[in-house]
Amino acid sequence: MGSAEESNVVRLPQLRLDELLEELQARIDAARGTRDRVHHLLEAVLSVGRELDLEGVLQRIVEAAAALVDAQYAALGVISEDGKGLVKFLTVGLSDEEIAAIGPYPAGHGILGELIRNPEPLRLSKLSDHTASYGFPANHPPMNSFAGTPIRVRGKVFGNLYLTEKRGGGQFDDEDEAVLSTLAVAAGVAIDNARLYEESRQRERWLRASGEVTYELLSGRPRGEVLGRIAERAREITSSVLAVIALPVGDGANLSVELAIGRESDIHRGLVLPIESSLCGLAFREAVPVTSNDAAGDPRISAGPERFVGLGPAVAVPIGTATGVRGVLLLVREKDRLPFSDQETEPLLGFAGQAAVAMELAERQQDAEQIALLEDRDRIARDLHDLAIQRLFATGMTLQSAARLIEHDSASERVVRAVGDLDETIKIIRSTIFGLRARQPGEGHNLRARIAQAVGEIAGPMGFPPSLRMEGLLDTQVPRQVADHAVAVLAEALSNAARHAQATRTDVAVKVTATDLVLTVSDNGVGIPEGGRRSGLRNLTERAEQLGGSFELTGTPGGGTTVTWRVPLETG
Repeated sequence: MGSAEESNVVRLPQLRLDELLEELQARIDAARGTRDRVHHLLEAVLSVGRELDLEGVLQRIVEAAAALVDAQYAALGVISEDGKGLVKFLTVGLSDEEIAAIGPYPAGHGILGELIRNPEPLRLSKLSDHTASYGFPANHPPMNSFAGTPIRVRGKVFGNLYLTEKRGGGQFDDEDEAVLSTLAVAAGVAIDNARLYEESRQRERWLRASGEVTYELLSGRPRGEVLGRIAERAREITSSVLAVIALPVGDGANLSVELAIGRESDIHRGLVLPIESSLCGLAFREAVPVTSNDAAGDPRISAGPERFVGLGPAVAVPIGTATGVRGVLLLVREKDRLPFSDQETEPLLGFAGQAAVAMELAERQQDAEQIALLEDRDRIARDLHDLAIQRLFATGMTLQSAARLIEHDSASERVVRAVGDLDETIKIIRSTIFGLRARQPGEGHNLRARIAQAVGEIAGPMGFPPSLRMEGLLDTQVPRQVADHAVAVLAEALSNAARHAQATRTDVAVKVTATDLVLTVSDNGVGIPEGGRRSGLRNLTERAEQLGGSFELTGTPGGGTTVTWRVPLETG
């Protein structure tokens, strides 16, 4: 008996000691696990905090969250400015093939939307049991356990962390929630730091770019070069892949893409965009920046060729000064990039204003050059009138007086002919003076210059330069429609003469009377043979009849052809 009782007494304390040792070991393991988890959390916080690139910060956050709570899948959704949906979605645990099979990223409905509407930590043992859940899209992997927590930056919800499928089939617990909440606080600080760093870099870039543009403006570079530099710098600084500048055309109901730089830029150049139904038109009409989260699917993008495939966030910024909006700068980023924020559009608006300054300076420079040209033309006209014409007139009067004293008939006839030539020369000079004194040569469409150019261009094919005489107010009195037809008729007539006439001399005369424009082209060639092709002459006839005029083809004494094209200045 004594020995049995002693054996039981010894065995009971031993059992109690084993239980205590096991409990102690469990607590030691738990403490070690907590220590390791805290260590991992600190490492994650430090890792997230070291990153200064915002995209890199977001990726590190979602990766750290998955590792800390041992989740198979993790995601970070960035909330839009209006707080109604997601504009960016980063994932961990899904391959590129799985993502492609699932389809577009979620916009923020269901359980994801629940966390957007109620930004508080949320844990679920089974996702499908929640009232906000409405299932997964096709090809989506099964997900049951869930933990989510918001990320706040300076008191405002920036986005949410979503964790699903605790490894080992367990559930997310209070400790997991605490770890995620701690990581979310560190993430908010890291995101804020990355934003501040990016903003400081952006300001530096904008200042440098503004200095470059200012230098080019002051150095008098052409408007096209300055606009190109503005578009290129804006594209680089905002990490965009496409920059477009559109300017108003016609009656102001449309914008025309004058310049495009970047991806598929050739598709955009020359496009006409309606102001009433386009993203650029809205920015032009309202004179405020207009953003889009998805250029490829935005209904405000006007119809036309598909030109935003693979692209995403966009912003249209008005180009203007105090005098009004002169155009629009459109910037577009790649798909899945962050949308343009207010912090980005504010300096962009000021930078785009430099494009308006470039346009104004170009216009002022053009006006100054035009004024200088007109002043120079006035001086030449005045000198011709006051000096050349007066001397020619005096010479003619002297010759007329001398002709009466010449008894030899042949000599007297020559003097009279010389006086006639002087009168003809005076007429030509007076016609030139009228053209030089035209205050707005652009209104006459520079008909004199166009005629001179057409005659000069045919000298090579002909082998000699035709003579040219112009009389009257060609630059101011001839309407655009008549001027365009006249240039085309002259080119056709000279081309016919060069190909078929075999002439050694060709004379061109253009005269504007009070009612008509008369164009004459004559040569000393072989004329038009019987049965020869007359398609070119038929074109000249049709052009004359279209304007209510006439066309005449006659033979020249001694051989050759004369073409006379006459149309009224008032075409009805």
